[in-house]
Amino acid sequence: MTPTAQASLPALARRILALAWPVLVAQLASIGMMVVDTLVVGRHSTADLAAVAVGAGIYVTLMLGLAGVVQALGPVIGQHYGARRREAIGPELRQGLWLVLYLSLAGMLLLAFPHALLAPARLTPEVEAIAATYLQLLALSLPASLGYRAFHATANALGHPRPLMYIAIVETLTHALLAWGLVGGRLGLPPLGAAGAALSQILVTWGAMLAGFWLLARHPAFSTYQVFGHFEKPSWPAQKELLRLGIPMGFSYLVEISAFTLMAIFIARLGPEVVGGHRIAANLSALTYMLPLSLALATGAQVAQAAGAGREALAWATARAGMVLASGLALGVALLLWGLKEPIARLATSDPRVAVVATGLILYIAVYQFFDAAQTIAGFSLRAYKVSFLPLLIHLTCFWGLGLGLGYWLAFHAPEPQGAAGFWQAAVVSTVTASVLLSTLLLWVVRQRLKPD
Repeated sequence: MTPTAQASLPALARRILALAWPVLVAQLASIGMMVVDTLVVGRHSTADLAAVAVGAGIYVTLMLGLAGVVQALGPVIGQHYGARRREAIGPELRQGLWLVLYLSLAGMLLLAFPHALLAPARLTPEVEAIAATYLQLLALSLPASLGYRAFHATANALGHPRPLMYIAIVETLTHALLAWGLVGGRLGLPPLGAAGAALSQILVTWGAMLAGFWLLARHPAFSTYQVFGHFEKPSWPAQKELLRLGIPMGFSYLVEISAFTLMAIFIARLGPEVVGGHRIAANLSALTYMLPLSLALATGAQVAQAAGAGREALAWATARAGMVLASGLALGVALLLWGLKEPIARLATSDPRVAVVATGLILYIAVYQFFDAAQTIAGFSLRAYKVSFLPLLIHLTCFWGLGLGLGYWLAFHAPEPQGAAGFWQAAVVSTVTASVLLSTLLLWVVRQRLKPD
């Protein structure tokens, strides 16, 4: 049921929570796949673990960047749904699947010749050979990953996120069993090391995509749109609209991911204890980000529906509700992190020197993630209004300019170099700036839309 224009902020917040919690479970299950690879491959071989660590970072960066382009389907379909243009949803998704095909071919070509991507890591010949094979195998999973993202965007846009949760849980559990067998040679399977983890990911990713497509064809919530009921050629106007919105979205994802990747590379200069402490902080930051991300996806879907229906007051009220809800929950998480920083650090490492570094950095995460919640909600609300280019410029300025530029100076060249803390201090500054700029831009967009004709 779509909320009414008179819905109160608590009612809108409850609606967002109802849509967000299945997405949160799905996101946490996806993180579980990475944890499985680390644990299973790490027990098999140090060389394989190093190859997976580097290879997975490259694959995830590429896949999420391309998936960001596919996510343009979300606001487009959401606005069609809100405007009751139900007949436009099937053709739009079919055009999105053509886009998935084009992006998959480009991405697979890059992964088929991975040595240029691996060169900056300066791996040993043994590890590079394993990582190259790992990436070449994962090229086969890219079409399924992007195809599933098309279903993911559609399910969110139409307000039916629960299938995403069920698929993600089954996918992760299946991957855990398959990887355990294929990596180490159990269950009568041959021991394949890192290649086994890649093969398992290929199988479960294609399974997830086929499950999503089956739901599109058969589930009552989706079958009415007849996504697979007709064949149509690629339409340049439709592709152009998706690319106009999706390329800045995908590039924004790349900016955020690469900012943390480069931060880790620079911090590596400071020694293993500092790198270990930073790794704990970075993993904790990624985990806490799942909450605002889930709320942002739910908020954006509701804003797009209301905007598509021409209910501008409701769209703005929904964005505000998402902002208040995310900020309130983020404050609770911040206080929790602040109070449990030492136990968390001790739980994550047995090395007291690493724990000291991690404890100091967790303090910055407590502040950082509060403002990160605000900028995430504002960014996704803007995308729901089909505004993506200016948010990209803000992300470039804040996360690359302030986050990396200022962080590098604070870490290594300030009058009193701050080390790893300098990068996290800059991350706080960049996120605060991004939250202010994106919120201001959102307010300006809303005022323009609320102006009488």
